[in-house]
Amino acid sequence: MTSRIYTLILTLIIRLRITKSLLLKYNSARTTKLIITLLDVILQQNYFSFKNRICQPKTGISMRSPTSSTIAEIFLQHMESTLMKQLFDTKNIAFYTRYVYDMLLMYNSQHITPETINNYINRIHPKLHFNPTYKNNNSINFLDLFF
Repeated sequence: MTSRIYTLILTLIIRLRITKSLLLKYNSARTTKLIITLLDVILQQNYFSFKNRICQPKTGISMRSPTSSTIAEIFLQHMESTLMKQLFDTKNIAFYTRYVYDMLLMYNSQHITPETINNYINRIHPKLHFNPTYKNNNSINFLDLFF
């Protein structure tokens, strides 16, 4: 899920997530509309260079955009709070953490299988595929650290 996340981000989801967040923070409709207008301008200024040509991706956010990491974080938070919430609510996930786009899950193997978790997460978006790393010799690598 490394750099591919940027090309998969749906700007509509980002726009809806930010709108909802702004309205929940008791901003006026006028302030929210102004911020969303500015967001639309930022999302439209989504260019990258390739072989001495200026290009604009058909979908997603250009990795070289100054706002791409912030927008990717918003997308991942949306994914966690809405799409993955159902998996977390089963209480079969004992621990979950994420650093940027690296995720660490610990689960109750008596109630859920790693394949079930992986299949659920991979159904979130047709182009988004998670590649799990399973424990090996009672340890797992997360962010180049062995636990």
